[in-house]
Amino acid sequence: MQSESRVIIDGLLAAYRQGAFPMADPDSGFIGFYHAPRRGIFPIELGDPAGSFHVPRSLRRRVNAQWFDIRSDTDFAGVVRGCAAPRMDDPETWINEDIAHWFQILHDAGHAHSVEAWRTDPNSSEEVLVGGIYGIAIGGLFCGESMFSRPLARLAGGERHPLDGTDASKVCLIRLAHHLQQRGFVLFDTQLPNPHLDRFGCAEISHKAYMRRLERALAQPVTWGEFAD
Repeated sequence: MQSESRVIIDGLLAAYRQGAFPMADPDSGFIGFYHAPRRGIFPIELGDPAGSFHVPRSLRRRVNAQWFDIRSDTDFAGVVRGCAAPRMDDPETWINEDIAHWFQILHDAGHAHSVEAWRTDPNSSEEVLVGGIYGIAIGGLFCGESMFSRPLARLAGGERHPLDGTDASKVCLIRLAHHLQQRGFVLFDTQLPNPHLDRFGCAEISHKAYMRRLERALAQPVTWGEFAD
């Protein structure tokens, strides 16, 4: 008999290979697998007719300032918890305990990854996770699942709080896209189209077009590899 972990891994990988992704109903907790009729993607290949990944000028300054220490796969569970936490503009979450458990198993098996933004508390020297993004990688496909930030208001003197996570998830997204391009990934899936991602060049394509891209991506012999600075 297969172990629980093996069943979960095989089932989830099979779903993503068929273009489906899981979401939990916030009220009932029921987890369904969905195909979006219109799919959101970040074009990350040079010359992609759908466009290109775009880094807004204001966020280039954020990246260049190196306010955050950006890492990968050092606190996957912490990123998932941050993504699952209620937000001011959206108190409900589709990431329940089962979803978190499933993705932790995928991560432990090397199929799911996180990109994290860290700050160091100047008083305690404690490293604090202030934002991140996570998703699943299969061949040349990366499916971004969710991302979060922990912004803090400026201090009384106007200076930035040392643990401010403003734009942390966006900086992680930019670093993730760069990593995927460097490793040879060809499909960066955002699943459902999201107007917040439009400024990064998110393109909306049909399910049929997505499945053609997916077939090609799954055939690519690429791996996550080392996350370089």
